[in-house]
Amino acid sequence: MTSASTREPAPPPTTRRTARLATLSPLLRLLILTQLAFNIGFFAVLPFLAEHLGRTVGMAGWLVGFVLGLRTFSQQGLFVVGGALADRYGIRPVVLSGCVLRIAGFAWLGFAERTWAVVGAVLLIGFAAALFSPAVESEVARQAVVWEESGGGDRTRVLALFTVAGQAGAFVGPLLGALLLAVDFRTACLAGAGVFVLVLAGHARLLPQRIPGRPQVRAGGGVRLVLRNRRFLALCCAYGAYLLAYNQLYLALPAEVERAAGSQAPLAWLFALSSLLVVTAQLPVTRWAGERLARRRSMVAGLVLIAIGFAVVGLARPAGWTGTGGLVPAAGFVVLLTLGQMLVAPVARAWVPDLAEEGRLGLYTGALSSVSGLIVLAGSSATGLLLDTGLPVAVPWLVLAAVPLMAVGVLPGRGR
Repeated sequence: MTSASTREPAPPPTTRRTARLATLSPLLRLLILTQLAFNIGFFAVLPFLAEHLGRTVGMAGWLVGFVLGLRTFSQQGLFVVGGALADRYGIRPVVLSGCVLRIAGFAWLGFAERTWAVVGAVLLIGFAAALFSPAVESEVARQAVVWEESGGGDRTRVLALFTVAGQAGAFVGPLLGALLLAVDFRTACLAGAGVFVLVLAGHARLLPQRIPGRPQVRAGGGVRLVLRNRRFLALCCAYGAYLLAYNQLYLALPAEVERAAGSQAPLAWLFALSSLLVVTAQLPVTRWAGERLARRRSMVAGLVLIAIGFAVVGLARPAGWTGTGGLVPAAGFVVLLTLGQMLVAPVARAWVPDLAEEGRLGLYTGALSSVSGLIVLAGSSATGLLLDTGLPVAVPWLVLAAVPLMAVGVLPGRGR
């Protein structure tokens, strides 16, 4: 890791090994499988939380939204805290503490019947992720750099494998949760807690006390370093614009699907399409881009694809197509958004080690999520107003298409 003036490296001209689990170090294999397990446990519960709070607990709609927003804030907003703690104490105590809190949060949520109890459980679940996620992600990024420097190939391929593992967990988790809901929501919560019990036991046994080459920072002042690092903040803004665009899977897309199909039933198939694309195509796409594109150009290509996806719906919207044909633009949007995600997300994480000061990778990894999360929070409110203003039907989608294009302009350049 170097200072913010580091020049963006071009992709390596040759690669000696393919980034598969079998070719990686035991620590990298453990961390990548950790991401898979994290998402299986998480998505076995959280996709069904809103319905549980509304129907079973009896919360009003605004209160359900408030609780879900609290979970997002306690997770994304505090990533920077978890990253700083990982730099200070190492990843083992931070990851283990996060697992303990997640187990307690899921168990509490399964038995929570009053608003204050639900809020407490949800905050605990979110803060748990704010501890273990930046710790794991920063160490995966650091180990990916080590893998690259040892002749293994472009570090982005390791980050792509990490993304695939997370997406596979996000795909399997809801299927597991749907089966468990046949019993009740409490059973799904306890099963999610059980997954984290297994993760906790595995990490207590396999995660090293000290990881060679990872410095522990004793001094403070990390937040000031981040705020002075203009190139990193530019990356955060571009990444935040990408996340805002990706968030339209849950905001703009459902409204378009319901308009075209008369219900949101096809939405599950579109989500499944996105997950399967990432699982099956992420590694080939990353390999192709890594051999041809430097990191900045890869992110530019991804952001442009995302913009085209919004434009496809925007240009088709005035025709007012419905039924199966009316879903074609929405499917095109999902495909282009997912392809853009494949180019943007692993590269952004792979870029962070080049912009972070020595020993501060956890802080910077957490700050990437926290800063971009704040952008999504503000942008989502503006998007909601945009969709409700009664503008011509194409305008909201074309305005959203402009967001990733503007992000291209703020991406950090190659030099200072």
